[in-house]
Amino acid sequence: MAEEVRAEMVANVWKIVVEDGAEVEAGDTIAILESMKMEIPVEAAESGTVTLHVAEGDVVQEGDLIAEIE
Repeated sequence: MAEEVRAEMVANVWKIVVEDGAEVEAGDTIAILESMKMEIPVEAAESGTVTLHVAEGDVVQEGDLIAEIE
């Protein structure tokens, strides 16, 4: 079962750090969100292959799916 990475707050997707399909290790930064002029890193909770569900410039709401890791 895939590990879902979800937004913790309303924010803009400022930067995608990894490519779709990339292999990541637990703790690696997947994306950076921006909210109220603060940069919030989104990190992988486990190792695996990333499937992205957002693009740079997207606006995410709390609970929105950012990526899945299998």
